[in-house]
Amino acid sequence: MSAEDVLVELRDVRKYFPVKRGIVFDRVIGQVRAVDGVSFSIRRGETFGLVGESGCGKSTIGRLLLKLDEPTSGQIRFAGRDIAGFDAAETLAFRRRVQAVFQDPYSSLNPRMTVEEIVGEPLLVHSIEASRAGRLQRVRQLLSVCGLPARSVDSYPHEMSGGQRQRVGIARALALRPDFIVCDEAVSALDVSIQAQIVRLLQELRSEFGLTYLFIGHDLSVVRHICRRVAVMYLGRIAEIADSDILFDEGCHPYTQALLASVPVPDPEIEHRRAHQMIRGEIPSPMNPPSGCVFHPRCPLADESCRRSVPELRKAGEEHDVACPKVGPADISPAWLTDKAKADAVPGGPGRS
Repeated sequence: MSAEDVLVELRDVRKYFPVKRGIVFDRVIGQVRAVDGVSFSIRRGETFGLVGESGCGKSTIGRLLLKLDEPTSGQIRFAGRDIAGFDAAETLAFRRRVQAVFQDPYSSLNPRMTVEEIVGEPLLVHSIEASRAGRLQRVRQLLSVCGLPARSVDSYPHEMSGGQRQRVGIARALALRPDFIVCDEAVSALDVSIQAQIVRLLQELRSEFGLTYLFIGHDLSVVRHICRRVAVMYLGRIAEIADSDILFDEGCHPYTQALLASVPVPDPEIEHRRAHQMIRGEIPSPMNPPSGCVFHPRCPLADESCRRSVPELRKAGEEHDVACPKVGPADISPAWLTDKAKADAVPGGPGRS
């Protein structure tokens, strides 16, 4: 991958949130390690997926990439430049190139504003279209691109369905013609049938406008469908990064395998025969994460070395990096599945259509 191919790059990024106590909350008693040494890159024009349990740091990475939070350490580079060094003018230009589609279409839109005002506000803030007539024309074009009728400009959010509201959110994100969009659980609050429509729309917009996405999600079937590459996070760190098909068919990190094994098989007979084993223990606190590999207290492969050293991402194959020295490309089956369950596994793995 050449430097010209990379649009976004994270280099050993950490984000710690102080926990304060006292009468005026001036005494720091600990830190929440929301993101703890994350590195990956996103190529121009691709959809990069980020998956993991709630609280693993996915949304924090999204906020860091949007420059809504500043990293505690590490570098975030956009188009080859460290965004921490941007002055006010460069930050304003950066915000035109990076936009977001939020999880909840019910709370991400101002209920006091019409669709015309919501979608047209970025044009007004960035002085792209000064006249109302020009903004109205541009808003109608954006709504048409996102599959909404022109008459929607006069509607308020409460008059629209969830899918329509999310289309308004996407239209707002497109208003400034960005290069990069962070989709933070953009379809998780929608009905399944509406999810398919929004995912299809996002794919069409990526092709039409040359967009690059960070797609944060927990629905593995949706992530596999829309993303070219996927990273799996656990407790603030990256466990595995791979091409989407490779990850879902040959994911070898014990946590990745546990995540995939939790997906129901869409066949009642196979699902009934399949061996189920939950990951032992509870997720540790990000205020006091385990030493060494953060997954070792719950890992079936852990030994003393896992408690001492932090595993680095290493090559497990082409387009495949894994942060576990005990597994490789041959270890593609969940360790706790019985031989019979392996034989009964659905070809293509969970979420494959």
